[in-house]
Amino acid sequence: MQLSVTIQTVIDFMVKEPIPNTVDGLLTGSPDEKVEAIAVAFMPSQYVIEEAIVRGANLLITHEGLYYAHRDPVEALKQDAVYLDKKDRIRLSGIAIYRNHDSVHRVQPDLITAGLIEQLAWSNDVAEVRDYASIVKLPVAKTLGEIVQEVKEKLGIGYVRIVGDPSTPCQRIGLSVGYRGSASVMLPLTEPEPLDLFIIGEGMEWEIPAYVTDAVQQGKRKGLIVLGHAESEVPGMKRLADQLRSAFGGVPVHFISEKLLFQLM
Repeated sequence: MQLSVTIQTVIDFMVKEPIPNTVDGLLTGSPDEKVEAIAVAFMPSQYVIEEAIVRGANLLITHEGLYYAHRDPVEALKQDAVYLDKKDRIRLSGIAIYRNHDSVHRVQPDLITAGLIEQLAWSNDVAEVRDYASIVKLPVAKTLGEIVQEVKEKLGIGYVRIVGDPSTPCQRIGLSVGYRGSASVMLPLTEPEPLDLFIIGEGMEWEIPAYVTDAVQQGKRKGLIVLGHAESEVPGMKRLADQLRSAFGGVPVHFISEKLLFQLM
């Protein structure tokens, strides 16, 4: 018979060691509360919170924060109608919300990056794991266009943004998740061997996108795929949900997919 699982029990499973200056933590709720069901999602949007409640979860675990910034700007929002409405609905629901951002990035290998690579079926093709990115070397080269179609199908996303000729052959790929698609993270991956393709969640558009644009103009074999922040990190949070199911078999664990953040016009 499984002992009662509290929110603190779940936190202790996820957090193996203290992290200085972390954004992780229990944003609402009590650590002593018994867990009835867990919901896991990328972001605690109003939609996700409502879905978690409908599914009977009293603990929601998300990667990003509640209030629209990496470190919640509560003082700046304290008179904002959207902030006040969301805060009041959470209070009335009684749902506990835990943010797990730093812990899943600190494990080796990074759980969020590993989740993306696993969903792309490239786990056996990882050539190197670095602090904030990984390098994948495909067994045989594929065109940028072929990889785009493969990525869209395996991640279940309708579109990506690219730089480069779709006919460009690509074999050695630098991959990062979330907001790590900066020049400081991605350009070091080109040494000692060059990359054919960068795949990023997002980053400054005048950095890696500009670099690849210049490389293409110079006639070099380069490509870039921009997935989107959430699209690159959702697979890792799904992997966390799987780990929680295995660890707490008597507790229902639901992964909640977010509605698309943007519409195309």
